[in-house]
Amino acid sequence: MLKKVKKLLLSLTILTGLGLSASAQTSPIKFGIKAGAAFSNLSFSSSGYSETGDISTSFYIGGTVDIPVSEMFSVQPGLLYIGKGTKQSGDLGDIGDGFSGKGEVKINPFYLEVPVNIVANFQAGSGKFFIGAGPYYAIGLGGKIKVKGTVGSSTAEVKEDIKYGDGEAFKRGDFGLNLLTGYQLSNGFNIHAGYGLGLSNVLNADGDGKAKNRVISVGLGYSF
Repeated sequence: MLKKVKKLLLSLTILTGLGLSASAQTSPIKFGIKAGAAFSNLSFSSSGYSETGDISTSFYIGGTVDIPVSEMFSVQPGLLYIGKGTKQSGDLGDIGDGFSGKGEVKINPFYLEVPVNIVANFQAGSGKFFIGAGPYYAIGLGGKIKVKGTVGSSTAEVKEDIKYGDGEAFKRGDFGLNLLTGYQLSNGFNIHAGYGLGLSNVLNADGDGKAKNRVISVGLGYSF
């Protein structure tokens, strides 16, 4: 499995068209793996109105390729499977399916995400601090919408698969910017955090209604 991940990430690196400078030839390309928790919400807006949903907790897992371009800087494309979305509590009377009164709606889409970051590295003790930023593009792969509330005199929960594309609630693609920072030990292990700022509207909504992803991530990684 690890060999397949390395081959896929190397292919993504080649497709970016990023070459190594002559000064970077002495520094090897390094592959890495990472995983952790994702804390996400959706930022909703329409004419004269904006609202942010509550935080929903999910996860991410994936790999990176670190390509040195100087002693300090590197280019780091990656491939992640990441959960996004939001949850919201309130009156369910308008959503149908017999619901009434207060309840909760959870929207949990999953994406295959390709970030490409420029990373700066700073030696600190036996390890290094790093900070980076860059764009990402993500493709929706699945997920669930869950509604929990009162139907008649009973509590009920309804689950529905998220579908993407024309005629569906969600658009397939998600584009945005991300920030990352962390500390890597000399043995290759690292702790890191990031923030994903979605720039594209992920909903196929009527009118001018928009929703954009926001994700805070915290996790551990290892560089080979």
